[in-house]
Amino acid sequence: MDAIVKTFPGKDGEARPTQAEAEEAVRTLLRWAGDDVTREGLIDTPKRVAKAYKELFAGYEQDAEEELGRTFEEVAGYDDIVLVKDIPFFSHCEHHMVPIIGKAHVAYLPDGKVLGLSKIARVVEIFGRRLQTQETMTAQVAHSIDDTLHPRGVAVMIEAEHMCMAMRGIKKQGSTTITTTFTGAFKTEPHEQVRFMTLVRGRD
Repeated sequence: MDAIVKTFPGKDGEARPTQAEAEEAVRTLLRWAGDDVTREGLIDTPKRVAKAYKELFAGYEQDAEEELGRTFEEVAGYDDIVLVKDIPFFSHCEHHMVPIIGKAHVAYLPDGKVLGLSKIARVVEIFGRRLQTQETMTAQVAHSIDDTLHPRGVAVMIEAEHMCMAMRGIKKQGSTTITTTFTGAFKTEPHEQVRFMTLVRGRD
């Protein structure tokens, strides 16, 4: 399901631009915005932006299913809910390329195997460090765990503020978007959804 993107994701499989091309693109945007790319404060900005983008979008170089590959079966028969909540993340809106800042709550019902807890946070990080919509990211986190671990069910809730709403357009700061994805027992058994929501909201 989840592939590592090694080339520029164009329809024709075009090779990824070089570092120099990326830096020139930043200079073009700076000139378009109306600034002087030769002034002292901006001389190294294209290099810094390209370096920052490599970090901010590192998720394209990582495979969530590979990260989830190691599981543990010595769980003393434990088969109840496993929940990791309040996982902070930063992403970028694929429509305006401005930040999405939020937290994820991820739970699953084991079926003989469990994940290392840090793996769940790592999967959120991988999908967060790509251009995203919140709806897509929520589904990606849920389905990557479902497809790899094959648990009895997965539940994911993401709460986030979108800077494309806060900084531009309607300019409404502080509004939060909530999305959920449920699979397996969390989808078919209402009481499991209720348990998940109660545990997540239990912090309030």
